[in-house]
Amino acid sequence: MPTGTPGDLPGTGGTPRGTAGPPDGSGEGTPPSGPPEGTPRSEAPGAPASPGAHPGTPSSAPASPGAHPGTPSGAAGPGPAAGSPRGAAVPSGGSAPQGRTSDWRTGDSFLSMWRELAPVGRHPDSGGYRRYAWSAADLECRAWFRAQAEARGLTYETDRNGNQWAWLGDPLAGDAVVTGSHLDSVPDGGAFDGPLGVVSSFAALDELRSRGVVFTRPLAVTNFGDEEGARFGLACVGSRLAAGQLTVADAHRLKDADGIALPAAMESAGYDPDTIGPDPERLARIGAFVELHVEQGRALDLTGDPVGIASAIWPHGRWRFDFRGEANHAGTTRLVDRRDPMLTYAETVLAARREAELTGALATFGKIAVEPNGVNAIPSLVRGWLDSRAADQATLDAVVTGIERAAREYADRAGIDLDVVRESFTPVVEFEHALRDELAKILEGSGDTGRPVPVLGTGAGHDAGILSASVPTAMLFVRNPTGISHSPAEHAAEDDCVAGVRALADVLEGLACS
Repeated sequence: MPTGTPGDLPGTGGTPRGTAGPPDGSGEGTPPSGPPEGTPRSEAPGAPASPGAHPGTPSSAPASPGAHPGTPSGAAGPGPAAGSPRGAAVPSGGSAPQGRTSDWRTGDSFLSMWRELAPVGRHPDSGGYRRYAWSAADLECRAWFRAQAEARGLTYETDRNGNQWAWLGDPLAGDAVVTGSHLDSVPDGGAFDGPLGVVSSFAALDELRSRGVVFTRPLAVTNFGDEEGARFGLACVGSRLAAGQLTVADAHRLKDADGIALPAAMESAGYDPDTIGPDPERLARIGAFVELHVEQGRALDLTGDPVGIASAIWPHGRWRFDFRGEANHAGTTRLVDRRDPMLTYAETVLAARREAELTGALATFGKIAVEPNGVNAIPSLVRGWLDSRAADQATLDAVVTGIERAAREYADRAGIDLDVVRESFTPVVEFEHALRDELAKILEGSGDTGRPVPVLGTGAGHDAGILSASVPTAMLFVRNPTGISHSPAEHAAEDDCVAGVRALADVLEGLACS
């Protein structure tokens, strides 16, 4: 990391490549019936960038700080020789520090990779990312991951479900410590959600090598495929398949907005869809999985801590509300003669806010489909999707029950027919307490302040949550001062990201090294 006051990491920079279709929602939970309405359209995958002499080189240098505040200036330098840590070059006039690596060296490793990855899949108009599963942008991210693995002399492989692995040590030895996250995005998402965890994992490995530690357990960095579900409407497809939480039959039924099925998309990208399915043998070889992620909230900003530990993932689900009325002419139908489902839907949206406030839960109607969807037509159907999350199951049940009760009361009064269908649901995920406590002990002992690291819950789903039923899992969060996520405004400061890398390196050293 350059000397002086740390800046803010960019979510932008360079010429975007591999953009895809229109922005709309993503999915978590069980597969919906048929393709979700408004999902991004498919993109013909291009050939992945060749790992070549300079892996993952962006099409242009990142923007200067003047163009976007906090963006590192200058293009990334050439990749390191195979097996050597990135960012190991010593600044002119200085010498490599002895023992524990300094912040500048860790930052240099992180930032050089961040600059390479930043332009991939960024849309020129929104400034957000469109890295959809098996698209050209996704393939370019995958090529970048492979190049990082090969540059470090790691053993690279892709599993039966398209998840990528980079191994230090024998992949078959068992009791491995695995870290990583995902590289895909929601429509017009931010730069940090997913990529921060993958880039930090490689940078943490560089940090550990520079410390000269001896690894006593195999270590792997992974990129789980299709975590966000932006193209096929189901989140965490790669980890769900591996854990047996998504059947092969249901996976084959997933389609994007163009009607392209998941197997066809994988095949067009050069992957064999006939191999997908549960992978218990691989998961049995993992002794611990630690995922680093940008915080999707402001808890750490409020406590003043750069890094925190996850306690649990809140229970959450998605419900579809179908309000059916009567289509009619907007200019000739008297108000008293209307059966307008839009009014009932609007009242239900307000009820969701009230119920969430009363119960301390979260409830959001963020997606809507209208028929016939004409400016001068009273709708015959308004279909809205409710996303609700709470700290515990009883609270979640209470808020959803309250919303549905209010919706039915409004519908009965207005002569509207209402159907409510639960499309997905994920129960509370408690990360393994023993592993979580071990992380807390490691980080408290390695920190500068000596105070405990905050432990906090989250309402967002993650691959670590999916794997928790099969593997001991834990999560680290890096401070997000705005709390904004799934948006180009998603943000993390440079020094906080470096602190996250250092924390992850400390954890991996405590778990995998003598």
